[in-house]
Amino acid sequence: MLNRRTLLASGVAGAGALALGLSSDSGGALVEAEPSALAQQSNVSVERVHSQARNREVELVTMYPSGVSRDRIPVCLMLHGRFGDARRSAGGLPAWLTNAVKSGEVPPFAFLAVDGGGNSYWHQRSGDDPMWMLLEEVPRWLAERGLGGQDGQPFAVSGISMGGFGALLYTRRRNELDDPVRATAVVSPALINDWREMSKRRAFADEAEWNSIDPMKHVAALGDVPLGVWCGTRDRFIAGTRRFVREAKPEVASVSTPGGHNSRYYRLALPEVVDFIGGHAPDRASHG
Repeated sequence: MLNRRTLLASGVAGAGALALGLSSDSGGALVEAEPSALAQQSNVSVERVHSQARNREVELVTMYPSGVSRDRIPVCLMLHGRFGDARRSAGGLPAWLTNAVKSGEVPPFAFLAVDGGGNSYWHQRSGDDPMWMLLEEVPRWLAERGLGGQDGQPFAVSGISMGGFGALLYTRRRNELDDPVRATAVVSPALINDWREMSKRRAFADEAEWNSIDPMKHVAALGDVPLGVWCGTRDRFIAGTRRFVREAKPEVASVSTPGGHNSRYYRLALPEVVDFIGGHAPDRASHG
């Protein structure tokens, strides 16, 4: 019987994998095919809070494994892709997370998605600072809700496309604060090898700003944080991702499976992300 890792390695997508409710044209962000609100799912919480860092209201989408206590449950960030938002980061994560916990593959933990801006690359721009939000406001919001341990700090970070870029930047910033994450997982990360191509996205003021932020130029700053990297061979970011894998030497790397920059590939990779992050999740008692 094929397991998830076999499916990803072989590039085979069975009928079950294709029926998980994700759009085939998500622009790097997972979207729900069903019109029902995420808030109607018993293991998903959707709420709005004001972010001082972003100068606006943002949505928090918290995804839990069903059937377990939520008190002080460890939390992993899930950063959305370009032109996405917190709701469109969810995809099949609640179901995959529940299945992994119920099967005993991983201990209980939750994912938190939050609005980071459509083209922010998760860094400060014109009075909008999603990275400050992640580093300073998210731990407070989690602690107020009894999540993430006593200080509310996420134990890990993950992201898709632009969110993968952001997850690597967040990992670097946590290291700089002497508070490293336990694990980082990125799917189809938006890693680009040259400024001419990156400048088309209008996400950075100039090449100097990009150079100061680009994870490709600061691999050493990731330290020894365990990394997981997934990218399909037909993805437009595969060249940059392969270069990153060569330099960063992640704990897990899948860069030879057929797949594009779309939800068909994400559906294969994200269950493995759940397993990888769960393998580094802290014990709830020691965490809280």
